Amino acid sequence: RTIPALHPIDASPMSTCLTVTTQGPVARVTLNRPEVRNAFNEVLIAELAATFTALGQNPELRAIVLAAEGKAFCAGADLNWMKAMAGYSWAENHADATRLADMLWAIYSCPVPVIARVQGDVYAGGVGLVACADIVVAV
Repeated sequence: RTIPALHPIDASPMSTCLTVTTQGPVARVTLNRPEVRNAFNEVLIAELAATFTALGQNPELRAIVLAAEGKAFCAGADLNWMKAMAGYSWAENHADATRLADMLWAIYSCPVPVIARVQGDVYAGGVGLVACADIVVAV
C-alpha cells in the first residue's frame, strides 16, 4: 500500500540520505546522514521503503547489507523532524506513522536476506531497523 504524503517529500534520486551500490549479487544500502547520527526523517524513510521494495524484486541479488556512515548506526527519529511534526493533525501523524511502519515492513519482508552492519550507537527507531534484519553483525 502507498500512503500519500501530506507534506512534500524530496526523495529524488539526487538525495543524499541514502547511498545504494551493487557489486555482483550483493547490494549495499548505506544510511548517509552522519551529521545527525543517521536519524530518520521523511526523506530517509521514503528512500528506505522504495529501495528495499525495489531490491527485493531483483532476482540477481543474494544479500543486502544495511550499513551507515559515521560513528552511529542510527539515532532513531531526527529531532528537528519531530519538532516539525508537533503541529501535525491526527491524520498527518497517522499517515506519517504508517509510512514508517511501511518502511520497516519493506525491510522485514524483503525476500533477499538483509544483513545489518551495525557500528556505534543505535537508539529508538534505529533498533527497529536492526530488528528487521535477518542477520546483525556488530563491527
